[in-house]
Parts: sequence; C-alpha cells; structure tokens
Amino acid sequence: MLVDSHCHLDFPDFEGEVDALVERAREAGVGCMVTICTRPRQAGAVIALAERHESVFCAVGLHPHHVAAEGLSEEGDLAGLAEHPKVVALGETGLDYHYDRSPRELQQESFRRHIRAAARADVPFVVHSRNADTDTATILEEEAAGQVPGVMHCFSSGRALADKALELGLYISLSGIVTFRNSEGLRDIAADVPLDRLLVETDAPFLAPVPMRGKRNEPAYVVHTAAVAAGLKGISGEAFAAASTDNFFRLFPKARPCA
Repeated sequence: MLVDSHCHLDFPDFEGEVDALVERAREAGVGCMVTICTRPRQAGAVIALAERHESVFCAVGLHPHHVAAEGLSEEGDLAGLAEHPKVVALGETGLDYHYDRSPRELQQESFRRHIRAAARADVPFVVHSRNADTDTATILEEEAAGQVPGVMHCFSSGRALADKALELGLYISLSGIVTFRNSEGLRDIAADVPLDRLLVETDAPFLAPVPMRGKRNEPAYVVHTAAVAAGLKGISGEAFAAASTDNFFRLFPKARPCA
C-alpha cells in the first residue's frame, strides 16, 4: 500500500469528484490519504469529508498565505480541533517568502503557535516552507527542539534545511517536484534522506508528477513519485511502498484505522 500524505480534496478542483478520486486511488494501490485544511474556519467541512471515507484523514491549520486575511489562530483552538479522531495533524503551517501574501512576522508567529498547539494536542505538525530556509530552521529548533514530531511537506528546499529537519526528528515528504527534469539537486538531497524518514505526497491538485505533468494532480498519481523515490534509494517499488507507509503510520498514528 502507498499513502498520499498531503492533498487538498476540499479544493474546488475536485467538487463532486471526491468519491471517484478515492476509488481511483484505491485501484492504484493508494490506501490512505491526508487531506489538508488550510483555513481553520473550514475545518468542519474538511473533517466531514474525511468522515465520509474510511481511507481519508485530515490535518487542520492556517496556511501562511492566509494569516493576514484570517488572523492568528489561538493555540487552544488549534489543539481543540486535533481532538477529533479524523484530525491526525495540525497544519499546514510555516513560512512562504516567495509570495509574501502575509507579513513575515505574522507568518512566524502563526508557525510557532501551530507547533506549540501540536505539542499540547500530542499530534504532529505539517510544514510549508518556501524561500524561507533560515527562518524555518530557526523556528523549528526553537519551538520543536526535537520534541514535537512533524513533516516537511512538498520538500524543495536546500540541503541545510533538510539536515536540520532530520536532526530535529522531522520527516521529509517528496512531491511530484522530485520527478521534474530540472530537479537534479532535489533528487541528490532526497537520495541522502534515510529511508525511514521519507514520505510521498501529491499536494493535489497541484504539481502532478511526470508523466502526468500538466494535468490536474490527484492521489492516484503518487505512484509515480514513489517510483522515482524508490529508484533514488536503489530499492524496489514494493520495498519503498512498505517503508514509506510504515513511516506514515509512525508519524500519524491516529490514521492507523486505514492500515
């Protein structure tokens, strides 16, 4: 079994199609997926989506893009959302200095609150980091300090951030970006990540992997990213699927009902 550790099934791109998407994923060997809520006020709808499907779980958080518009979430409120059995993590949270859609100081405070809330709720957190390697590493070291589990989602940053995340006990999740022709540097980093710390994801509907690049992404396509990751580690697809799925359930133990 493979797992899509990060997708966005509530996005308008999939309206009216979630049942079919879940079935196509199952047919492709993807037995579990985590759909990500990027605005806490939408948590109810995302949780309801997960409740309708045995193989779907969710994470709830405030994406750095939306911090200015939505306002900072309270740690207690975030921790409370994680009490639901279908909510396996908090996030995605983090820093995005590429688009800078929210002031950086607000992004940083939101990131810190999510990590603290994850610690309170005893769940992992999901990190988005783009063009913000130094500040991401600093906040992870100051707030997580190796004591709160988490995952670097859609990893496409530099080696220094990968090394720091691994040092602090985080996992690295590879998206379709690792299959792109111009991603040699990322593949070099991914090849060096210990097998027991790797996950795969789609980030659907974005970043469809080769050979589906240019199409709308969906959870079934994670098989292509997993095939590249297996090649980087020099193991069979079956061995990579087993290892990455074990990693997933170690990080997200609340998702074990879909094992």
